[in-house]
Amino acid sequence: MKQLFIVGLGEILFDVLADSEEIGGAPVNFAYHAGRLGADGAAISTLGDDDRGRRATYELMNRELCLSGVSIDPDHETGYVEARLDDQGVATYYFPDDIAWDHLKLNDTAMGFAAQADAICFGTLAQRSAESRKAIQTFLDAAPQALKIYDMNLRQNFYSKEIIAESLERADVLKLNDDEIKVIAPMFGLEGSERDMLKTLHDNFALKCSVLTRGNKGSLIISEKGEIDHPGIELTKISDTIGAGDSFTAAVTLGLLLGHSLKEISDHANRLAAHVCSCKGAMPVIPAEYKLIK
Repeated sequence: MKQLFIVGLGEILFDVLADSEEIGGAPVNFAYHAGRLGADGAAISTLGDDDRGRRATYELMNRELCLSGVSIDPDHETGYVEARLDDQGVATYYFPDDIAWDHLKLNDTAMGFAAQADAICFGTLAQRSAESRKAIQTFLDAAPQALKIYDMNLRQNFYSKEIIAESLERADVLKLNDDEIKVIAPMFGLEGSERDMLKTLHDNFALKCSVLTRGNKGSLIISEKGEIDHPGIELTKISDTIGAGDSFTAAVTLGLLLGHSLKEISDHANRLAAHVCSCKGAMPVIPAEYKLIK
């Protein structure tokens, strides 16, 4: 079997915590975890020509991510976000405006990735600017062969029904959490239980797979193969939840590409996300036991 090539498309930023700064951004977190699971992971984004941008490049290269699709913007600073943790380790995010990934540029290497990618993960946040939204849509439209994963990731007020609907129309796979489905329910006329709402989205947008995560209460996956509800994994230690959802998305993506059963996909994704919650930061060391491609 050929090596899988997985792209995270969108923001790269630093999670600024009370006592540290950790490299992150949902798409690059996803690409990192895909790499740790055995695929080749690549990021497409834009960094500033500044200290944070150089640090991001150094740290992501050390994590064995392909960065040749990352461009540099000399006029805007590298993205960052203030991440505030509650007593359960759950993060709330506060984003500055008009930073480098709001001006996402697709360099020649990035556009070359469109024909190579087996899967592409993108979200809502990086589409808050018209410039980056156009770049993301251009890349997705240039990759008809790729499995397209829309990891919704609603942040602050940086979303609209139009952006969400356009993203769903381009997606094969949807991933969102139990808070996000409540936010979009009135936008799309979703009613009933979480399962009913997810099924409505799944059917209305002709998705191949739809995933609802519920924190420590597990997940629900609906696909062409059926449905599976996972009760979650009880943890004795939670460091923080940053990156857990992105690791879950990566595990689901590789499981789908490898033809695994829904039970295998669900079990593995929940175990991996639980491990990430027990560690600090979005890109912790992932033990070899979680690898899907040996």
